[in-house]
Amino acid sequence: MSLTAGSDFTVDSLGLDAIDGGTSVLLTGEDSDALEAVFYRLTAPQTDEIAVLLATDAAGRSVKQSLSRAERGADDRAALLTCEGPAQGDDVRTVDDVSDLTGLGMEFSTLLAEATGEVDDFRAGILLCSTIMGEVEDTRSVYRFLNSNFLSELRRSKALGVCAVDTSADIGSDVNSTITGMKTSFSAHVEVESTGRNQARLDVSDLPGDDDAVDVSW
Repeated sequence: MSLTAGSDFTVDSLGLDAIDGGTSVLLTGEDSDALEAVFYRLTAPQTDEIAVLLATDAAGRSVKQSLSRAERGADDRAALLTCEGPAQGDDVRTVDDVSDLTGLGMEFSTLLAEATGEVDDFRAGILLCSTIMGEVEDTRSVYRFLNSNFLSELRRSKALGVCAVDTSADIGSDVNSTITGMKTSFSAHVEVESTGRNQARLDVSDLPGDDDAVDVSW
């Protein structure tokens, strides 16, 4: 296990500078297609990396296809925990109840721990955290889930982490207030605004070298 890993993570397809290991990115936007496209480009693993992803609204096969579109071969370097569709060997595991944050956290933590034992550099992501928020009675429990099962592991292992929130979703509370609260726990914030078919503007905050609007296409 490597506790000193901390390589930079390249995201050339988005025109961003390399991101430091240990960085946690809160990714938000109200266009789900644009949000997902940017998410997969941030989390798609390069050669010698792996990705550990929690997908709340897509089956493993769909997630792998999205990773492959973002980065050729990335689907073969990913371990997935999904809340839809069947399990597929060791690479795709499933959970039945997204609102059971204890069980969800244990499964996700297991995948993250396994990743630290396999490679020095890994990317981790949650798509969509807004779905989890919509399924629980108290959004504060989601904050605890993120801090205990996601953010702490990113800092310890110097991984790159991305948590995506669809701001158009009904999460049972004011989404703007929720985002404001979440920002305090993350290293950086990227807001995704769709500007056309397969195009978006990224409003980037607190990423070294990138602290402005960036136009991207895919």
